[in-house]
Amino acid sequence: MEMWKRNLWLLWVGCFITSASFSMVIPFLPLFLLHIGVQDHIEMWSGLIFSSAFLAGAIASPFWGAMGDKYGRKPMIVRAGIVLCVIYLLTSLVTNPYELLGLRILQGLLSGFIPGAIALIGTNTPEDKVGYAMATISTSTATGGIIGPLLGGVIANLFDSRVAFASAGVLVLMSALLVLLWVKEEKVVRSKERSSITGSMRMAVQNRPFLTLLGITLITQFSIMTIEPVLPLYIVQIGGSVKNASLMAGIVFSLVGIAGILFASRWGKLADKVGFHKVLIIGLIAGGLGNLAQVLFHGIWGFSIIRFVYGAFFCAVFPALNGLVIRTTPADFRGRAFGLNQTASMLGGMLGPLVGGYISGIFSIHSVFWVTGLLLLCSAGAAVWSQNKSTAAHSQGASGNL
Repeated sequence: MEMWKRNLWLLWVGCFITSASFSMVIPFLPLFLLHIGVQDHIEMWSGLIFSSAFLAGAIASPFWGAMGDKYGRKPMIVRAGIVLCVIYLLTSLVTNPYELLGLRILQGLLSGFIPGAIALIGTNTPEDKVGYAMATISTSTATGGIIGPLLGGVIANLFDSRVAFASAGVLVLMSALLVLLWVKEEKVVRSKERSSITGSMRMAVQNRPFLTLLGITLITQFSIMTIEPVLPLYIVQIGGSVKNASLMAGIVFSLVGIAGILFASRWGKLADKVGFHKVLIIGLIAGGLGNLAQVLFHGIWGFSIIRFVYGAFFCAVFPALNGLVIRTTPADFRGRAFGLNQTASMLGGMLGPLVGGYISGIFSIHSVFWVTGLLLLCSAGAAVWSQNKSTAAHSQGASGNL
C-alpha cells in the first residue's frame, strides 16, 4: 500500500478513536456535575465547562500549528494524544467543579490531535487525491461522534461516569501510540521563520483567499452550533413527547452524521475532479436551503428526512474548506493555517449555542433555522466571490506571462 494511503487509514482510525473518546464524555458533563455533588447553579457551571475548552482552544490552536510547522505534525499529534489521555484520567478523579473547569481549560489549551492529523494528511497526500483524503478523514470524526455517546452511555450505565472518563483516556492513548508507531511523515516542510501567533495572524491577513476561508469556517460552525441547544426543544414541539425527546434528538443528530459517512467520500472525489470551490458552494447553498426547509416540516418523520438530505449535502463543506486551506497556503505555513482554521471553528462553536439560545428565547425556535439558513447562503456568496477573485488573479497572472 502507498504510504499516503497507509497514513490516511491509520490517522482515520486515530481520529475516529479521538472523536469517539471526546463524544463519550462531553454530552454527559452536566450529569457528571451532579455526580460530583454540584447542586446550585448547575446551568451556569455546565455552560462554563462547555465553553471554556472552546475559548482556550481558539487561543492555543495557532501556537500548536506553528509548532507543527517547526517540528513536524506527527510529534504534535502524539503530544496531543498523550495530553488528552492524562486530562481524561485526571477528570475521572475530580471532586469539585473548579477542578473540572481547570482540566477543561487545559484540554482546550493543549489538545490538537485532529487538526494535526488533517495537516499531516494535507502535506503528505498527492495533489490529485487531496479531496478524497479530506473527505475520508471527515468521516472518521463523524463516525466517532455517532459511536461515542452510545459507548459512553453504556459504560456510564454499567459502571459510572468516572469509568467513562478513564476509558476515554485509555482509548485516546491507543490512538497516540498508533500514530507514534506506524504513521510516517515523509514530507516535513519546516518553517524557516520565527513562529508567533501575531506573525501567523499577519500572514493570514495578507492572504485574502485564506482569510475568506476563515470567515466561512467561523460562520459555518456557528450555524451548526446555534441549532444544538434548541433542537431537543423543537423535537418536543413537533413530536409532542418530553419523555422521548433525548432519544429522538440523538437519532435526529445521528442522521446528519450517518449521511456524512455515506456521502462525504463521493463529494471528495468530485472535488478532485471539479475543484474544491464548486463543491463548497454546492454544500453551502444546500445547507442554507436545508435549514430553511426544516421550518416547513411540522412532523417528526418529515423533519428527520429533511435533516438526512441536508446532511448528505452539507458533509461536503468541511472537507472542501480543508482542501482550500491546502490550496491557498504554502506548505511551510500549513500547520499554522490549520491552527487558525481550528481557532475560527472553535469561536463559532463557542458563540453559536449562546446566540441560538438567545434568538430562540427572544423570538422563536423557527427563527434560529431562518438565521442559520441565511448565514449559510451568505457564506455561499462569499465562496462565489472568493472563487471569482481567484479566477481573475489566475487569468491576470497567465496574461502577464504571455
